[in-house]
Amino acid sequence: MKLKKAKIDWDSLGFELVKTRSMYMATCRNGEEWAHGSLVPFGNIELSPAAVVLNYGQGVFEGTKAFHTYNDQISLFRINRNARRMHFSTKRLCIPQINSDFFVNSVISTVKDNLDFVPPYGKGSMYIRPIVWGTSPALGVRAASDYTFVIYVSPVGPYFKGGVKLLNLKIETNYHRAAPKGIGNAKAIGNYSASLYPLLKAKQKGFDEVIYLDSVAEDRIEEIGSANLFIYNKGILKTPKLNGAILDGVTRDSVCKIGSDILGLKVEETDIFLKDLFEAEEAFCTGTAVEVTPIGKVSYKDKCYKFNKGQIGPIAKKLQKTLINIQRNEIDNPFDWLLPIII
Repeated sequence: MKLKKAKIDWDSLGFELVKTRSMYMATCRNGEEWAHGSLVPFGNIELSPAAVVLNYGQGVFEGTKAFHTYNDQISLFRINRNARRMHFSTKRLCIPQINSDFFVNSVISTVKDNLDFVPPYGKGSMYIRPIVWGTSPALGVRAASDYTFVIYVSPVGPYFKGGVKLLNLKIETNYHRAAPKGIGNAKAIGNYSASLYPLLKAKQKGFDEVIYLDSVAEDRIEEIGSANLFIYNKGILKTPKLNGAILDGVTRDSVCKIGSDILGLKVEETDIFLKDLFEAEEAFCTGTAVEVTPIGKVSYKDKCYKFNKGQIGPIAKKLQKTLINIQRNEIDNPFDWLLPIII
C-alpha cells in the first residue's frame, strides 16, 4: 500500500494544529441517542453567546492517535479505551452518552478522509481530538438541550522538539487541580482551564509544568496538569492510584501493562507521598501528547530534587521505547492495542 501524503515538511513537524481536509460533526438532543453524523470541511462553527458550554463549561473531550505502522498500515492506538472514557465523561457531565461503536466508527471516518495527513512511518502521528459540547443557549445553570460532537485531526511531531527533554517541575502548594468526588476523573474541559493560571505562574519562574497534590492532606502526589506521573525506586514502578480526582490515562494504563507484562516489573497503583517522590531513582510523566517524558528535577518550596543525574533513567527509556515500538507495530506483544483502518 503506497499512501499519498500531503505536502508537509514532516521532519519539521511539531505539536501544533495543522489544518486538514475535514472534520466530523454530529448533533443530538437531550434524551435521544447519537445516531447520525457527517464529514464537513474543517473550519469554524457557529455558537450562541449563551451556549451552555461557553457559560457553564458543559463539555468533554478525548485525545488519541493514529500511526503509520511498520507494516505499512494506518492504525488507531487503543481507541476502545478512549471510547470507554468518553462514555464515562459524558455521563458525568449530563451529556447524552456516546456509545463505543458510534465513537469508534466516527473516528475511523474522520481519519480515512484525512489519510494523507497521517505522517509517514517514523515521522510522527495523527492526533485525533473528539469533543462534545452543550451548544443550546441557556441563561440559568442547567444541562443543555442540544449537543454537538466534533472530531478534528492534525498531524503532529514530538511534543518536545529536539529530542528527549527532561522536565523541570514545580510542586504546587497554592492551587489544586481537582478534588475527590468532583470531576477530576472525567476528561472535562474545565479541568484544564483550572490549571492555566498555576501553569502560567510556574512558567514565568522557568518551570515546564506543575505537579498537583491531593486537595485534602496535601501530602500525596496526584498528577501533572495534563499528564499522569510515575516514579521508580528499588525495583518497583509506582503511579498514584485512581481516587476520583485523577484521570484514568490511556498511556498510564499502557505503561502499567508494559511494565508488568513485558518488562517484568512490579507495578503498584498506590498513594505516592512527597517523600516517595523525593527519594525516587526515576520519575516521569505519561500522556497521549507527551508519551513517556522523563522528569529531571522537581522543586518543592525552597528545595530542588534531581533524578538519575540529569539523564533519562533506564526504566523510563525502556518503557518509552517499548510503547513507541508497539504503537508502530514494530514488535510482537501480548496486547491487542492496534486497530488497523481498512482502506
